[in-house]
Amino acid sequence: MKLSLFNVSLASPVTQLFEKVFADSEGAEEGQLIKALVAEMIETTPEQDLIGFVASTNEELAGCIFFSRMLLASDDVAFILSPVAIATKQQGQGVGQKLINYGVEQLRKLDVDLLITYGDPNFYGKVGFKQITEKQIKAPCKLSHPEGWLAQSLSNQEIPNIKGASQCVAALNKQKYW
Repeated sequence: MKLSLFNVSLASPVTQLFEKVFADSEGAEEGQLIKALVAEMIETTPEQDLIGFVASTNEELAGCIFFSRMLLASDDVAFILSPVAIATKQQGQGVGQKLINYGVEQLRKLDVDLLITYGDPNFYGKVGFKQITEKQIKAPCKLSHPEGWLAQSLSNQEIPNIKGASQCVAALNKQKYW
């Protein structure tokens, strides 16, 4: 498996991957929704605020993840991991964990302090995320599943309690994703 940095030349196959993965698991409407999110993130997010990584096997796209900048009411450099897609036939083979761990290591090299995500604690717990509350870090939008609010420190410090609002990139800053 080859792990590499996302570049815009992969925009079409990546958006198609997200559409297919989410359609397979959640239905066609969800596939279209997440495809639109990914396309908007790629098109509208400033380059320094969006970092993506892809996994491929035998020249076939096996997965993709995106980290986008979050602004917190502190000096911490933070990114949120969202969304994540692993090709349906590749799921359950460790591709997602390898891709996320690779991305985490790359962000450590960029002196990122905190990673946040919103998803299944059972899955993301395997790659270092821990449940947090909004008393620790406020979500940008109302959480429909507060148990899925997760974070990890990349600076070997405890996850801080940060008072005040947070802000994510514009594409992700829509209640329908939360």
